[in-house]
Amino acid sequence: SSPSCQCTQYAPPRYTPPRPAEQEAERTASQAPVLAGLRQNRPGVPARVPGRFARRSYNIASLAVAPTDSPENSRITIVVDVEATPLEQITKQLFKLIHVVKITELHPTEAVERELVLATVKATPDVRGQVLEDVQIFEGKILAVGPDQLTVSLDGHPAKIDDFEELLRPYGIVELQRTGRVALPKLERQAHGLPKSG
Repeated sequence: SSPSCQCTQYAPPRYTPPRPAEQEAERTASQAPVLAGLRQNRPGVPARVPGRFARRSYNIASLAVAPTDSPENSRITIVVDVEATPLEQITKQLFKLIHVVKITELHPTEAVERELVLATVKATPDVRGQVLEDVQIFEGKILAVGPDQLTVSLDGHPAKIDDFEELLRPYGIVELQRTGRVALPKLERQAHGLPKSG
């Protein structure tokens, strides 16, 4: 009789939920307060913010600068480590920059926040179907397809981006870029005579 086959079926890598300590760290990061403001469009202004923070050893988690509806100003959104430095002290340093017009603290419960991530992950033929399925579950997009890699994108709340990144990690992340958080204040539920939504 022929010897029995000792073959084992390949199982694609699956997402392993982070340990409680890791979950708490991610939750703390995603719930960190955001400083949002306006600054004048002047040469060298974007570099002055991280430069001032670096001189005082402030830790910037993310910094996003983008145009607004006004050609004179850009919106700046900063997420900082408030455990190491009081938020009031950071705000004072920002106001010392003469081209900063306005700074507002946006707590996560009072803001609409979004972030974008681009990632190239390993996706050999034996696991590609699973990668595509996971991206679809998160409502992400496939941007480019290679012989054994995929480039994907996802936009959403920072906590969702954290979960998506951890989901991709077992497959093998080749490159990854996150834009950092952008945020606007939440709108009032009752305005202009409209009924309050339930």
